[in-house]
Amino acid sequence: MRHFMIIEAPSNLGLKELQPGVEPGVRLLPEAFRKTGLARDAGISHVISVPAPAYTMDIDPESGVRNADAIAAYSEKLADRVREAVEKDIIPIVIGGDCSILVGNTLGLRSTGKRYGLFAMDGHHDYMWPEYSGTAGAAGMALAIAAGAGHEKLTDIRQLRPYVQEEHIYAYGNREPDDTYEQLIINSRIHYFGLAAIRKQGIKAITSRFLTMVDRDGLDGFWVHLDVDVLDNDIMPCVDSPEPGGLSYREWQETLEPLVASRYFKGMNITILDPTMDPDNRYTRTFSERLAALLRPAVKGLSST
Repeated sequence: MRHFMIIEAPSNLGLKELQPGVEPGVRLLPEAFRKTGLARDAGISHVISVPAPAYTMDIDPESGVRNADAIAAYSEKLADRVREAVEKDIIPIVIGGDCSILVGNTLGLRSTGKRYGLFAMDGHHDYMWPEYSGTAGAAGMALAIAAGAGHEKLTDIRQLRPYVQEEHIYAYGNREPDDTYEQLIINSRIHYFGLAAIRKQGIKAITSRFLTMVDRDGLDGFWVHLDVDVLDNDIMPCVDSPEPGGLSYREWQETLEPLVASRYFKGMNITILDPTMDPDNRYTRTFSERLAALLRPAVKGLSST
């Protein structure tokens, strides 16, 4: 029997304003999921919240990252909650928020003193640093920060850099068609699968290789980073940086089912779904229902691979 909990992490510090004077609405996702009944439908009874600092548009002059000091401080708070859960053999499902919460989640794993892998599902690979960023937002740099690339203010919190080794990361789903952007991650040691590569190589082959790597390298488990913009824009348009195309819900489920069912699965975060872009709640409700259905077998102890 595996034990699950939900950690609400309503931080929008890693994004810039989409409209002047209007802060990003991703901070409202935990509240939206409470209304859809995600925890109830998934069978999860333990829910806690880690309140986020107030949003600003300030760019830190030292690191070149928007809200860098606040993100670092928030990452430590979130990391403590993730570490406590994992050390008690509880699987946290962390509801963001923007992708910068990945920093706190991977810091929490690293704080246990063990080694973990990362399966990062994202319509953008987020492996970049300030000089390549047009927004100075940590959300678009989150994977690089977790892997130790970037300013030490965010990459070396508690002197634990890197939070995840590059060779233990699978980046899955990018469809931003920019050669320079893509070359950054190609030049790394991260296992990189853009959308075209996923369709060519096959979902089962990629997830099987990831799980084999976790076992072969003696890792203590892995984390899943799930940015909802990995989904096709037609079925998930409520995101800050939409791109044409993306995974169908069938492909999304085929990817996640073996990961969530694995005995090595230690937690997951969900990011970037902005309820303010979904006035009739239909996209949020559909995603919540599908996520609950995905988690429910594992929560009820029906998965044991």
